[in-house]
Amino acid sequence: MSLPPIVVFDLDGTLADTAPDLISTLNVIMDREGLPHVPFETAREMIGAGSRALVERGFEAAGREMTPAHSDELFRLFLTIYADRLCVESRLFPHVEEALATLADRGYRLAVCTNKVELHSRRLLEGLGIAGRFAAICGRDTFPWFKPDARHLTMTIEAAGGDPNRAVMIGDSRTDIDTAKAAGIPVIAVPFGYTDTPVSELGPDIVIDDFDELAAAVERLPGHGRVVGATGIEPVTLRV
Repeated sequence: MSLPPIVVFDLDGTLADTAPDLISTLNVIMDREGLPHVPFETAREMIGAGSRALVERGFEAAGREMTPAHSDELFRLFLTIYADRLCVESRLFPHVEEALATLADRGYRLAVCTNKVELHSRRLLEGLGIAGRFAAICGRDTFPWFKPDARHLTMTIEAAGGDPNRAVMIGDSRTDIDTAKAAGIPVIAVPFGYTDTPVSELGPDIVIDDFDELAAAVERLPGHGRVVGATGIEPVTLRV
């Protein structure tokens, strides 16, 4: 029996706008360290590489150096604080639920590959009401590797029971695009997430403006999945 095609999603900035809760947690840390809050729009561009990087970037913005030991300490503190505010203001982006339902109806397996820790990812997706849609939810700590290491994506596909030769990655940042490219898997980008460079400049195969365009974009990819080495598709903004 052949494996089903699979669509793998990033979480923060792709499926959900989690910036308010992440940034409020960061600023609790900044308060405790006697540092000024990071303005929302500045902090929003710091999201995308995981909680540890977010804290380190916050300190960098404040001009404060951080030792590896201090980074470890504040990373653990961040996770503890954030656990109590995972889904206070975080919300799904428009049409996410409909897009997931459409893909599932068309036979695609669905999974999440995120640099958020797995427990937080599961709890957030449960709070947002869509956890049950995914055959696998794989976080920063699920495997020994995490994005942009290609193994985080390929092992997520394996864990979900999807066909790696018919896989597609959906993301919002350089990290997601680089991960997919390293795995030889096509990537569709959304422009409303967390990135300091427009995703259209980062070389995705397709850019969509709304999740109501997703199913058509996925099915536009040759083979609905992977082409080893390079996809050979010109990056475009799809209009449907």
